[in-house]
Amino acid sequence: MSSSRPISDFLRHHYRHFNAAALIDAADGYRRHLDGGGKMMVTLAGAMSTAELGLSLAEMIRQDKVHAITCTGANLEEDIFNLVAHEHYERVPHYRDLTPADEQVLLEKHMNRVTDTCIPEGEAIRRIEKAILAEWQAADRAGERYFPHEFMYRMIRSGALREHYQIDPKHSWMVAACEKNLPIYVPGWEDATLGNIFAAHCIEGDVKNVHTVRTGIEYMMHLAEWYTAATANTTIGFFQIGGGIAGDFPICVVPMLHQDLKRDQVPLWGYFCQISDSTTSYGSYSGAVPNEKITWGKLGIDTPKYVIESDASIVAPLIFALVMGQ
Repeated sequence: MSSSRPISDFLRHHYRHFNAAALIDAADGYRRHLDGGGKMMVTLAGAMSTAELGLSLAEMIRQDKVHAITCTGANLEEDIFNLVAHEHYERVPHYRDLTPADEQVLLEKHMNRVTDTCIPEGEAIRRIEKAILAEWQAADRAGERYFPHEFMYRMIRSGALREHYQIDPKHSWMVAACEKNLPIYVPGWEDATLGNIFAAHCIEGDVKNVHTVRTGIEYMMHLAEWYTAATANTTIGFFQIGGGIAGDFPICVVPMLHQDLKRDQVPLWGYFCQISDSTTSYGSYSGAVPNEKITWGKLGIDTPKYVIESDASIVAPLIFALVMGQ
């Protein structure tokens, strides 16, 4: 009789040492954290949406194994780009061999390359621009303000994009998050494609109030209140994919709560795992080992800590499969 847990059984049989063993340990720690009543924050750096992490992350969200997400503006929008334009994407498997002239050809075709995948400007970016601009302008006229992810939720719920869906929406992590009304934090949103487009529409006067989209400082304020309420009877784990602002922004909420707001009763992060291919270094955030976070008041001596030095596009779906018992 075939196993009902083929992925998990394979991993537990073969992944016994080094980064492979760290993957198993991190997944088991994730499960223990949830089984103990804990919640989990997942952070997304890099281009994980264009890597189609939604194929596994969406189900994690639906199964209540993710309770909040912090991501870059690119990850917020690129999941929706893929949702409405998947059939128009072009894969470039020989991307390492491209010459500057080859890259110019892609530019002239309006194909924006992300490693081995090109996002089509017309079918993805401009299609979303039209729909999201309608939401920005409606809020602007009404004198209302929303966070970047809330505008995305409003666009999804409006049904304006439904006729353009080119993948099964169950494979979109943004659709899953919207259905759960999951809290999402998007620091530095203004450097993403839609952030640039919003700035352009403000310059042109299509949106009158630049404050129609709420800011990163307001995101931190919201995160502080959410974290305080969510940890009243439990702890929150921190599952970090990549590094950068997506990881650094949310993890800092704990020392802020303790040191600046004097909320000493708020617990430290209750679990920590980072998937990173950054070289271990004490001079960088992404390459720092978890113990360094103890001195910053983010993690404790006894916090379960894991680092998997590998490619997140390979590792994350496997961990999620273990957590879901697949």
